[in-house]
Amino acid sequence: MPSLKSLKVRITSVKSTQKITKAMKMVAAAKLRRAQQAAEAGRPYAERLNAVMASLASKVTIGPQSPKLLAGTGSDQVHLLVVATSERGLAGAFNTNIVRLARKTADALIAEGKTVKFYLIGKKGRAVIARLYPGKIVHQVDQSHIKNVAFSDAHEVSEDLIARYAAGEFDVAHLFFARFQSALVQEPTELQIIPVPLTPNEGAAAQGASAAVEYEPDEEAILTELLPRNVAIQLFRAMLENAASEQGSRMTAMDNATRNAGDMINRLTIQYNRTRQAAITTELVEIISGAEAL
Repeated sequence: MPSLKSLKVRITSVKSTQKITKAMKMVAAAKLRRAQQAAEAGRPYAERLNAVMASLASKVTIGPQSPKLLAGTGSDQVHLLVVATSERGLAGAFNTNIVRLARKTADALIAEGKTVKFYLIGKKGRAVIARLYPGKIVHQVDQSHIKNVAFSDAHEVSEDLIARYAAGEFDVAHLFFARFQSALVQEPTELQIIPVPLTPNEGAAAQGASAAVEYEPDEEAILTELLPRNVAIQLFRAMLENAASEQGSRMTAMDNATRNAGDMINRLTIQYNRTRQAAITTELVEIISGAEAL
């Protein structure tokens, strides 16, 4: 049975932990509000750009002169999985769910005989991926210095990815992130970003086909300009969604941790009181027994 001193020390320790988790929950809630607004504000532009890309792609004939980001390399042997996770932990299952989806896709591609490489944004997914797929990580982007995600951060990553694509390092790039739905729900999402998929996403087909549009200059010239921007926009959207999802998941995790700490304090307090009562009873019995012996 634990001593009274050890129980008291443990109760004090759990109370200190509870104060920390409660403070972290409040900080995450404050950050979530701003991150959610940014993520929701970024969705219409990214979705509309997808619709424009789908409309343009449907009007061009893919050939040797087509932009490589649209036409592809002519092969799909090498796949690059761009896995966006957080730089910090204590966010519940946020990072685990993203990595699990990436692993599922990687295993399916490997089973088909494809070559898989990983491009990591954030450090929390590195340990698992490095252990399960040794030697497959080609690059990791450190975002620990970033407080608020900016388009320049996504643009820098997109330029690196496009340069690697142009150098022939991979044929297809898939982006993995968590789409924010609420503080309780963050949906792991996979999106092909290179080459731009000809099948539009999220209702883009309906938007693109609803009107007859003439383009000046021609569609291929516009695509050459917009395709790199589309990659950057999709990366920026993923980073915004991840920022909101991370704070929502952390707020929920810290709320659960605070409640669990309270339950543990109650159990330890009951155990402390029972142990103290038993010690007092034992002392009284010893005193009474000594008095009767005299």
